[in-house]
Amino acid sequence: MGTATYGPQPAIDADEASRREKLVIEHLPQVRIIAGRIHDRLPRHIALEDLISSGIVGLLFAIDNFNPAFNVQLKTYAESRIHGAIIDSLRDMDWAPRETRKRAKLIQNAIHKLQQKFGREPAEEEIAAELNLSLAEYQERLSESQTVEIQRLEYASGDDQSRDLLNIISDDEESWPSRIVERSELERVLAQAIDRIPKQERTVLSLYYYEELTLREIGEVMGMHLSRCGQLRVQAILRLRSLMERVWASKRGGR
Repeated sequence: MGTATYGPQPAIDADEASRREKLVIEHLPQVRIIAGRIHDRLPRHIALEDLISSGIVGLLFAIDNFNPAFNVQLKTYAESRIHGAIIDSLRDMDWAPRETRKRAKLIQNAIHKLQQKFGREPAEEEIAAELNLSLAEYQERLSESQTVEIQRLEYASGDDQSRDLLNIISDDEESWPSRIVERSELERVLAQAIDRIPKQERTVLSLYYYEELTLREIGEVMGMHLSRCGQLRVQAILRLRSLMERVWASKRGGR
């Protein structure tokens, strides 16, 4: 699906303006729900009201361009437009400083090194020690790295694929085998990799990507703080990236 242009729309008469206003009011709760779910995964400095404002722009675009011949309800059509408008508004933001991205990569490299050394998934304490950090310092870096992971997740697609775990695992799209092998093979390898990570992290991934719960909702289910859920999600993603890279390097003869 191409990126929509949410620019000024043609002038409309009074009756049409009234109908449009009623539709906006009717679908405003939908905007708030979508904006709220996205906001739950964003850094604290991002204001929910800013996301809602962007979502309303997408809603207006949907209302002005909706055609009953689409054979879908306006609510369904508007959902992707609202989501897309919010994501488009986030593209201009400086999500993660270069240092944050560098630290996330260092964590992934440490995990990769320990996976090879131990032949198993390293514990948090072992990863922290490899990075010469205390456990608290390491967990703080995981929290900081959430901005990097959220960007990958949200920018992977402007449509229903945005929550697909395969999108966020791929660190560099050009270097991944999704361009040369069937998606089913990727899914099989990913499933094997997920089976290897610690159960608690596996549960967080399942609830987040497949049940589509927010981190706050996951925290309530698992009885842990929101920030801890975020740390476990990032750590799981970095583990999977390391595992997937190693598997594909082996499949492709180490090239």
